[in-house]
Amino acid sequence: MSQKIVIIGGVAGGATAATRLRRLSEEDQIILFEKGEYISFANCGLPYHVGGVIKDRQDLLLQTVEGMNSQYGLDVRNFSEVTSINPDQKSVTVLNHQTGESYDESYDKLIISTGAKAIVPNIAGLDKAKNVFSLRNIPDMDLIKAYIAEHEVQVATVIGGGFIGLEMMENLVELGIQVNLVEMAPQVMPNIDFEMAQMLHAQINMHGVNLILEDGLKEFRQEGQEFVLNSGRILQSDMTILSIGVLPESNLTKEAGLELGFKGGIKVDAQMRTSQKDIFAIGDVIEVVDAVTGRPTNIPLAWPANRQGRLVADVINGLDAAYNGTQGTAVAKIFELTAASTGNNERQLQNLGIDYQAIHIHPNSHAGYYPGASPIALKLLFAPDGKIYGAQAIGTEGVEKRIDVIATAMRFGAKAEQLASIELAYAPPYSSAKDPVNMLGYTADNLLTGKVASFQWSEVADLKKQGAYFLDVRENFELATGQISGSHTIPLNQLRHRLQELPKDQTIYVYCQVGHRGYNAARILKQAGFEVKNLDGGYKTYKNASYQLREIEVKKVDVKPAAEVAASDLETIQLDACGLQCPGPILKVKENLDLMQDGQKLTVAASDFGFSADIEAWCKNTGNTLIDNKIEGNKVIATLAKGSGPVQETQAVLPSQLPAEGVLTETKDGATMVVFSGDLDKALASMIIASGAAAYGKQVTLFFTFWGLSVLKKQKVKKSGLAKMFDIMLPNSANKLPLSNMNMGGMGSAMIKHIMKKKNVDSLPEMIEQAHKLGVKFVACTMSMDLMGIEKEELFDFVEYGGVATFIGDSEKANMQLFI
Repeated sequence: MSQKIVIIGGVAGGATAATRLRRLSEEDQIILFEKGEYISFANCGLPYHVGGVIKDRQDLLLQTVEGMNSQYGLDVRNFSEVTSINPDQKSVTVLNHQTGESYDESYDKLIISTGAKAIVPNIAGLDKAKNVFSLRNIPDMDLIKAYIAEHEVQVATVIGGGFIGLEMMENLVELGIQVNLVEMAPQVMPNIDFEMAQMLHAQINMHGVNLILEDGLKEFRQEGQEFVLNSGRILQSDMTILSIGVLPESNLTKEAGLELGFKGGIKVDAQMRTSQKDIFAIGDVIEVVDAVTGRPTNIPLAWPANRQGRLVADVINGLDAAYNGTQGTAVAKIFELTAASTGNNERQLQNLGIDYQAIHIHPNSHAGYYPGASPIALKLLFAPDGKIYGAQAIGTEGVEKRIDVIATAMRFGAKAEQLASIELAYAPPYSSAKDPVNMLGYTADNLLTGKVASFQWSEVADLKKQGAYFLDVRENFELATGQISGSHTIPLNQLRHRLQELPKDQTIYVYCQVGHRGYNAARILKQAGFEVKNLDGGYKTYKNASYQLREIEVKKVDVKPAAEVAASDLETIQLDACGLQCPGPILKVKENLDLMQDGQKLTVAASDFGFSADIEAWCKNTGNTLIDNKIEGNKVIATLAKGSGPVQETQAVLPSQLPAEGVLTETKDGATMVVFSGDLDKALASMIIASGAAAYGKQVTLFFTFWGLSVLKKQKVKKSGLAKMFDIMLPNSANKLPLSNMNMGGMGSAMIKHIMKKKNVDSLPEMIEQAHKLGVKFVACTMSMDLMGIEKEELFDFVEYGGVATFIGDSEKANMQLFI
């Protein structure tokens, strides 16, 4: 038996429902009313047409009235606004905006898909403002584009830092317009947590946007050319985009007596039925169930609307179908960054009083040794029993892929630790053998099974006030990029031998750069009887969360100044440092600068956005000039010139006294190390420390004696007597060194070398060559060489020869001395 089905509203939900209804039944009469001109358009693409990224306006029009009518046999009536619903009469009243005619249309089944409306607050002066817009549909987009073209807009302000606000901000910048972004909350993008949003804040600032948080719009003046914020701050603006948020467009249904719920959304059951018989509702206008918590909510996204449109058509045609709630899986582009999330964030869980645990990791998007790898910041929230509550990710590549996997796992009830067992596609250009999703699973398992206890970045301030004992297990050269003030420093590879320095009566709050070495240190300490917690996500998460907004001056200019280009006969050197592990990019910069002339420029590309802050600190510390530091095509592009005069010398600062963003400044610039050991791991540590110190401008001397001389061997020389016996017992080159522990007949060394290669870490011979190029002085003890029968021909060509006097002489100029 045929039915007459009326749909109010097109776009995602209504248009999907109409076409699905026709595919299920050729007999039904299907009428779709749309009050505007366009019945099916890509509203998510509107900001990108404003910015010129989507060139052709027609690309946004997914279907026309004529196309829908002819292809699907529908009765689509645009410019037709439903002004009332009459449930008792099972009819709707329609106003035709082209003819002015009003009429009633009966229905057997009614589907409401009226969507959401932009929030327009009651702001003084708004009624007189001539340059204020919102963006919800094609006509809104056309008005904004026309105004920009006709009024030569130089400065624009976006009010609201949600999805549309951020997309409009980016596309206005693409047009060369200076932008203010004003957000009432402490962060942009409310679906993610603060420390994650801070990465977006930094990126927004890097693109010259003046980001103003925790402030709101109070009053418009001068017909919108000037406005006042709640703080009293006054801004000038050629145009303003209101993007404060949306609410369900439910006035029509409220007047018809339908039951409303969360934020005025229409209450529906799992089959999309409303409180009125034969009336259904879908899309942004309805209240949905949060699939994670089971609580009512409203999530205005395209995927739920499309899914509900198909589902309601199935239900009307007698098919068994039910909507199981919305996770809120979402993704957005913020300049070069991709930010994605699924499920609940910390704020939502806290508001509901739900107990949870959080973990942060910072893996690469794919294998580090394959070019173009870039870091992803990943966060997972889960219950004490492992139920996944939500996940968030930010990066430049592979971000949404990981969130999609987790969203799928959540939908089918996987626990946090089970993420480790998901088998995902792997090849070096796409992932790692242990995918970042797997790493989240392993990290969650360590926490859930009690192998480690963690503390969060947000706890650091209170812990400092309480006098907590912080232990930084990073290498010394890493400290120049920042440290938690008051920390004690013991590099991880020295920890087992320095346990006696740590207090047994205090909890040790340990941290490294991203959390992995901190976990290893926590395992060592726990098994040694210490109470220990590891900083989740490491110093990188803490530093991201501690970002301070920059004040950026946005103003109109009468004449745009011509760019000033300094003339130079010297070629600018190009350096690709993408995919390198820290401190690789800095080492490459130092290596290249040493070969350049004063004043010559170096342009560096790096895939880790943290390099932007590191290169700024490094230039200040080494007396070089940072000319430009920007983002292009998912990379940091920094340009610096060699030299700028001497670096001011100040009193020495201990690593534990460094501020969070401090750098090391010393009165003596030397570093000396005695390398007594011939073990691979200790040799590697020596090279890493030496190279790091050299990269930061120190004059480094490595003095090799006894077994340490094996590190300097490049080839085997034929010998006799005792010298031959030493040669048989000792490694014959730097590539043959054993491990100090777990050597296992050479298997341990082979494993370490395999992991180093996989992680894009240079081999020991390569590190030695690199250290030499960085200016590290290699001195072989001639007395030890004589005792052990070692010839000069065996050692690297650049090795110098001397005795204890040579070492003591260099030590006098040093402020760091190590014995390895």
